[in-house]
Amino acid sequence: MKIYETSVRKPISVALIFIGVIVFGLFSLKNLGVDHYPDIEVPYISVITMYPGGNAEDIETNITRVLEDQLNSIDNLDKITSQSKDNVSMITLEFEYGCDLTEAANDVRDIVSRTQSILPDDVEYPTVMKLSSSMMPIMMLSVTADESYAALAKILDDKMVNDLNRVNGIGSVAVIGAREREVQVNVDPKKLEAYGLTVESLGQLIASENINVPAGTLDLGTQTFNLKTDLEFDDSRELLDIVISNAGGRTVMLKDVAQIVDTLEEATMDERINGRRGVRIMIQKQTGANTVQIIEDVQKRLESIIPTLPPDCKVETIFESSREIKDAINSLAETIMYAFIFVILVVMVFLGRWRATFIICLTIPISLICAFIYLAVTGSTLNIISLSALSIAIGMVVDDAIVVLENITTHIERGSNPKEAAIYATNEVWLSVIATTLVVVAVFMPLTMIPGMAGILFKELGWIVTIVVCTSTTAAITLTPMLSAYMLKLEGGEHTYKGIGILYKPIDKALHWLDNAYERALRFVVKWRKTTIVVLMAFFGVSLLLVKQVPTEFFPSSDNARLTMAIKVEQNTHVDHTVKVARQIDEIIAEKFPFIHLVSTSAGANSSNNAFAAMQTTGSHIINYNLRMPRLSDIERPTIFEIADELRNELARIPEIREFSVTTGGGGGPGGGGGSTVNVKVFGHDMNTALATAKDLREKLSKLSTMRDVQLSREDLQPEFNVVFDRDKLAYYGLNAGTVAQFVRNRIYGYECTKYREDGDEYNIVVRYAEPFRESLEDVENITLYSNTGKALKLRDVATIVEDFASPTIERENRQRIITVKGALGAGVPLGEAVAEVNSVLADYEVPAGIDLELGGSIEDQGEAFSDIGLLLILIIVLVYIVMATQFESLAYPFIIMFTIPFAMSGVFIALWLTSTPLSLIALIGAIMLVGIVTKNGIVMVDYMNLLVERGTNLSDAVIQGGKSRLRPVLMTSFTTVLGMVPMAMGIGEGSEIWQPMGVSVVGGLVVSTILTLFIVPALYAMMEGRKERKAQRKAARRQVEEEFIRRKKLEAQQNNQ
Repeated sequence: MKIYETSVRKPISVALIFIGVIVFGLFSLKNLGVDHYPDIEVPYISVITMYPGGNAEDIETNITRVLEDQLNSIDNLDKITSQSKDNVSMITLEFEYGCDLTEAANDVRDIVSRTQSILPDDVEYPTVMKLSSSMMPIMMLSVTADESYAALAKILDDKMVNDLNRVNGIGSVAVIGAREREVQVNVDPKKLEAYGLTVESLGQLIASENINVPAGTLDLGTQTFNLKTDLEFDDSRELLDIVISNAGGRTVMLKDVAQIVDTLEEATMDERINGRRGVRIMIQKQTGANTVQIIEDVQKRLESIIPTLPPDCKVETIFESSREIKDAINSLAETIMYAFIFVILVVMVFLGRWRATFIICLTIPISLICAFIYLAVTGSTLNIISLSALSIAIGMVVDDAIVVLENITTHIERGSNPKEAAIYATNEVWLSVIATTLVVVAVFMPLTMIPGMAGILFKELGWIVTIVVCTSTTAAITLTPMLSAYMLKLEGGEHTYKGIGILYKPIDKALHWLDNAYERALRFVVKWRKTTIVVLMAFFGVSLLLVKQVPTEFFPSSDNARLTMAIKVEQNTHVDHTVKVARQIDEIIAEKFPFIHLVSTSAGANSSNNAFAAMQTTGSHIINYNLRMPRLSDIERPTIFEIADELRNELARIPEIREFSVTTGGGGGPGGGGGSTVNVKVFGHDMNTALATAKDLREKLSKLSTMRDVQLSREDLQPEFNVVFDRDKLAYYGLNAGTVAQFVRNRIYGYECTKYREDGDEYNIVVRYAEPFRESLEDVENITLYSNTGKALKLRDVATIVEDFASPTIERENRQRIITVKGALGAGVPLGEAVAEVNSVLADYEVPAGIDLELGGSIEDQGEAFSDIGLLLILIIVLVYIVMATQFESLAYPFIIMFTIPFAMSGVFIALWLTSTPLSLIALIGAIMLVGIVTKNGIVMVDYMNLLVERGTNLSDAVIQGGKSRLRPVLMTSFTTVLGMVPMAMGIGEGSEIWQPMGVSVVGGLVVSTILTLFIVPALYAMMEGRKERKAQRKAARRQVEEEFIRRKKLEAQQNNQ
């Protein structure tokens, strides 16, 4: 007994099985987490090596190159890049996506361990760090204050940071831009010298007075007590009365030679939010945690925390990921809902029977629910990839049910009993239904094998569509016949148009008219089959001209209402002057961009030591901006890409600004709104020649209309003062360079001698020269030193201060030196157009000897992705051909059907051209999907024509009858898929820009290919079968002639014998 027959005989069992699937699916949905993308393991590992005192070239030669040569042999390594700068080497290993990073990290540690012996002696052991997507913040808050600003770090640590760290799933909470409290001992060097003291001896005296020494235990009777000497400072003012000398019978206290200031550490960064002084609070999550749930929990916790803060403290959100995630999820949920409604309407229009519509549409929720089970089993989340897969599949899941139900109703109309009709009709089509499903599987399963970042994103899409379509096929050959057997009893026959059925009368008439018009068209096509094929091929040829008219890009950008800016003034600019420029920019933003409601400004160098801060570029001459504005759905405003161009124009007018970049979308990755970039990599060992070439290219690229913010990856040489020691003089006085260098550092930067503890927190006590004694080069030259005999001398006696230039960072890629010329794209500029302009510059450029140029940035990613997609398309076409050849047991019929694929591609390019949509990775995925969708229509038509020919119908009638009878199923399946994708193609809702190209591709390709399939398939079939018939007729005629010849010979032989 076959599965469909069993389903009809045992309706309760079938119903309960599907109810069980629904319950399990809904339970899985309830427990699914919500995130933006599937969990992506970033395939990067960093090796960081500290080498104190080494300059950039020393570090490159002795550390970076040595480690690179050893690490280059690791398996699955895709690219190796490095930075060598003063005191530090940082090597970044980029592995292939999908490889086992834990195993790779162990291999890296083994190699680093083996290489340690051939590195310089003073090198610290290299740190191996595996980068993770959880290092990126999911939320950033701003806290501004006026009177409470001085104590803000302490207030937030006590009342906010500790509380938020207790939220389940949070990895870390860090405060950025808060100045720590510091007890400063600002000494007068002349007084120190008068008493024969040094900064070091003063620091040691302070440390010896600030002790807490356990002295053991004391037994008193039957009890034991701890004994200790606790002399720790209870108040910073206690430092004033520390005795530092009793020379000549006179007691000298610390206050006699120094000023004690309990204040905040010296400002290195000015943090402002909407013009008010404040700090940022960065929140990171644990790997695999639910982003939306964490942010909701944080927001609830903040409701109770904010009232406990001082009244002048104001907390605002700079950004949080959950809004983007929820908007994208809600937008896709709406898309699925609209698609569901459209599919129901299409089925109702074509069938005109509510029971039949109900049976077909019931397969939609059952199929989609199985996707939730898959997500729960694999530990994935409800994200924009998984929901996009559902919106893609929703128009396809009813196709099999339509084919089965239409055949069942045909048998019922002929007078069959519904139960018998359900079994017999399903038996006729179930193999072809499975074959068409295998075609779809052959298209979507290979998506799970795409390498690189695209593969990580689309693996889930491939699996979900495959599972959903397979589930729909199972439902079509089990649930659909079972429900048809019991619900279609009273259905069948012609429409009576009574009651509400009267609404269907004009629709029925229109469909009959369409049937007749198509029949007339088919008669023309069959008669003029060669002309039809030539005309359609000419159409395809003309459409190819549009290929060059459609621009290209890697990944569509979306407007997520965020912008970041990095602005550089002249090097060595003091932070105070940098802050003045920042205030000037703040005023411009407030005046000309009033819709930007949050302006977070960080001017200066970051002193935070968290991972995110380490990835930021900061300095005394650098200003970083985070801008947030309402969504496009909330107010009418320009797009972030247009705003970015306007901001660039404004920044270009400020003379103090040397360099700037404006990044859309907050610098997000795929789908995060980050714009495309075009880079030119300049390879060459001679850094001077490479730098001159890079600067020249920067000037040329800056003049291109498509390029914005063209910069070099290498900073200019930074002027500095270098203390150069005379080693002979040092030796004469019994000193060494290391000791004297430390003396200079202690007097200018400060000597952290001990900690001051208060309320469980520790603060540095720093001894240094008072500010009036460290303001000029003369002050540095007058630093007092003491020889080994105690003789006082000045720094100028053993050293000279010379003006020098700091060695820049030396970058390498795949073990070659590199300088990158980086450029962003202007508003609405397609990546392909910008690349064409850059290529035109490079084509005429005279490259110096020893220098190589190479394009990089988004075009590099696009080239890899497009190449992978091209190979994937070939694989899919081969698999589809194999499935169809197996079904028809013919090598020729699949070619008829696959002839529709080029017309689908024509439709894709026409749709992209008409809508001015660039050809992106997402659009290409849509084009690949069409291979499976359009071939299904061809299979349905050819299968039925073959059936009629086998029953003895002549070729012309078989083609006309077959085409006419399959017209409605083909239009139904195409319309359900097209209308299912229309909401996506329209780009309605937040974040929809990412998936819009896919919708445009599928709708355009399917509309054009469906219309042309209805003519090209019958024409090709008639031509191929006609040729086969003529060949058979010629063969039969030859056989008849041969038989006639043999018969005559036999007759002659008989006559001769007589």
